[in-house]
Amino acid sequence: MNRPNRNIRPEIRQLDEAAVNRIAAGEVVERPASAVKELVENALDAGATRIEVDYADGGKTLIRVRDDGCGMAGDDLPLALLRHATSKIDGSDLLNIHSFGFRGEALPSLGAVGRLRIVSRMAGSDGATIAVEGGRMTPVRPEAAQYGTVVELRDLFHATPARLKFMRSDRAEAQAIADTVKRLAMAEPYVSFTLSDVSDGDSRSILRLDAAQGALFDALEERLAAVLGREFTENALRIDTEREGLRLTGFAALPTYSRGAAVAQYFFVNGRPVRDKMLLGALRAAYMDLLSRDRHPVAALFITCNPELVDVNVHPAKSEVRFRDPGLARGLVVSGLRHALAGAGHRSSSTNTGAMLGAFQPAAARTYQMDRPSGAARATAYQLQAPQGMAESAGFWDAGATMAARSDTAPDIPAPPPSLAPLGAARAQLHENYIIAQTESGIVIVDQHAAHERLVYEKLKRLRAKNGVPSQALLIPEIVELSATEAATLLEIAPQLAVLGLVVEAFGGAAVILRETPALLGAIDGRALIRDILDELADQGASTGLEARIDAVLSRMACHGSVRSGRQMRPEEMNALLREMEATPHSGQCNHGRPTYVELSLADIEKLFGRR
Repeated sequence: MNRPNRNIRPEIRQLDEAAVNRIAAGEVVERPASAVKELVENALDAGATRIEVDYADGGKTLIRVRDDGCGMAGDDLPLALLRHATSKIDGSDLLNIHSFGFRGEALPSLGAVGRLRIVSRMAGSDGATIAVEGGRMTPVRPEAAQYGTVVELRDLFHATPARLKFMRSDRAEAQAIADTVKRLAMAEPYVSFTLSDVSDGDSRSILRLDAAQGALFDALEERLAAVLGREFTENALRIDTEREGLRLTGFAALPTYSRGAAVAQYFFVNGRPVRDKMLLGALRAAYMDLLSRDRHPVAALFITCNPELVDVNVHPAKSEVRFRDPGLARGLVVSGLRHALAGAGHRSSSTNTGAMLGAFQPAAARTYQMDRPSGAARATAYQLQAPQGMAESAGFWDAGATMAARSDTAPDIPAPPPSLAPLGAARAQLHENYIIAQTESGIVIVDQHAAHERLVYEKLKRLRAKNGVPSQALLIPEIVELSATEAATLLEIAPQLAVLGLVVEAFGGAAVILRETPALLGAIDGRALIRDILDELADQGASTGLEARIDAVLSRMACHGSVRSGRQMRPEEMNALLREMEATPHSGQCNHGRPTYVELSLADIEKLFGRR
């Protein structure tokens, strides 16, 4: 960068309106998806119940948003294209905001960098249109139009061609547009959305979402199933909790239904989609000891509160928010999710069953449709098919077949009734590692080591919560030099750290003294641990690093203290393990996030044999 010459006095000049709008557009409209977001939010603020979005060439040459909202009168159209002109607020209270938009910058910014045309009609007036290109506005003209508004943006960034060099491929920009519409659709389940690609004159439907019906939770579940897939809602828990004026609702997936990247984590604050670092950190903390490091939770969570408790005016794109009490919001997310996950008990993802069925290879190339035979017919068939002498083996054949093969004087040997317990009754152990249990409607296959590892781990955590983490005093306390701000931040959470076995005290000035460390961690670098805690506090507003290290030690202890693979178990031991799993939270997955059992229904088994 060339530095100015000190001997030459730079002239201060006021930028013209066109330059000001182009600069503002750089903050508000980063890419075509940003323009779609602003226009769809305007439609929602207008009370639209049906919104149609068309784009061409990834939104670079055309973006069109049509809605059935309240519309605008012809006299309002020129005003709508002026900067800081809005119908959302009156400017007297910037905290009590109930709408998506409130800055009055979107339309003039779009008109400054593209060719913008608006057609609108409101009840009781005729339709009208206005256009603006490169900041130059045309007069308002009458136009035949339906009720509502159509905003058409062509040749985005034609007035600032340098911005086009920073655009990604048409496919990538189209994907960003689809993601934007999906996020807004998740926030508004009672609104219909249509997204179409009209490149090359052809209209290709990308997304079609009909307005959901019913109560809020049912409507939200229907919309999330349409956007994220039915598998998500089938494997997600309903969240509904409240604390001190903040309410958390939505759906959070089971730990065994996770993703390889953080691409399916959605937060909404008062209906506004946000990408807030603090909230995402709270989501990770809630699943901290339920997922391995390379897996990420899936959730769609909604926080509603009085608008005065949250500031949405902290980012030009309004994608970040600032809570008046960030600790309260973070605690609500962490505790609400942990409570729901604990309440799920031993439940595991149904996708594990699908993966298991996919792993089976059918023995025959063709399958045949057959009716399921009755019990008597099945018994007769077994008798006829049994090899000589095998019908007498009650341990192998069905009790009905055994009775038919024996004489009338032979005693009955009834088959054991299927257990009514969720995880059934143990019937066998395979390869000294997998327990086969029979349920009322199918079978369950349990990984004995993974299941017992989670049970031991949860028991160790309960002991830690009851008795605290034992600490060991340092022979020579360690003095750590910090900045004044860092020292104050660390000492503020010193009581919580002491519960985890880390005792830190003020030492004078900006230094702290480390007197005790958690005994479970053994010899550690106390200075590095404190630095890690401070870094996490600065990044997320809270620190779970120390607790995560202690949990990792407990997890290793649980792994070494659990039933090992290869050990034969007696029937009573297997059944005791099943009953304890049913009574223990999070027992559906091991300490590393893998499932502890898979379940096959009788219908699934019959499909494998071509009976369905």
